[in-house]
Amino acid sequence: MKRRPQGIALLLVIWLLAMVSLMLGGLLTVVGQELRLSLWQREHTRAIWAAEGGMALAVRGLREPSPARRWIADGRLNALDLDGTRLQIRVRSERGKLDLNTASGSDLARVVVQLGATREQAQALAATLEQRRTGIDKPIRALEELCSWPGMSAALFAELAPELTLWSGLARPEPAFASPALRQALGLAYARAEGSDPGPILSIQSTAIAQGGISAAIDSTVLLSIEQNSRPFRVLRYSE
Repeated sequence: MKRRPQGIALLLVIWLLAMVSLMLGGLLTVVGQELRLSLWQREHTRAIWAAEGGMALAVRGLREPSPARRWIADGRLNALDLDGTRLQIRVRSERGKLDLNTASGSDLARVVVQLGATREQAQALAATLEQRRTGIDKPIRALEELCSWPGMSAALFAELAPELTLWSGLARPEPAFASPALRQALGLAYARAEGSDPGPILSIQSTAIAQGGISAAIDSTVLLSIEQNSRPFRVLRYSE
């Protein structure tokens, strides 16, 4: 009769040990996940800093006094290395994009059709743009406003946004800085970007890829300063 309580006690001890083991296992799993997340956040922060460094390098390249070394703002890839982090930087003049505040609705329709939209989508978007011109609405302040326009889809906006601007003030893009898709859609003649003035407002896409494969990308629009003693540029739009 005395062995029964001892057997029960042994079972309780085994059960408690099993519970403690499970708790310790769960704790170790949580700690491991937190450690990996902390390491990822640290490396991702470094990648963001590197991408911002790429922005600064792009501005320096655009302000290079020597024409032979000056960066060309036609969207070409500039590949660099910054302390072991690979940088992929593209710079494009806003003069090479379609300005929503000055372009015609028919030109917008041509561009969206070139990018894969249907005729119905193109007509709806062009009509909305023309209504904005004749109405009392203020000028378009953000490209994201298009997301609520009739005929716009998320996929179409992703294709269209890189071809649009709000800052050039031109009725049509300058051919020297326009993408092949814009030139074809609008019937623009090919022109060399080398030697052409890109203007003071440019978009910079800077992607940093760390050694561990962690990457960060910054898409921005900047206004270059023409004054020597002021900040080299001012950010008009910034997204990660």
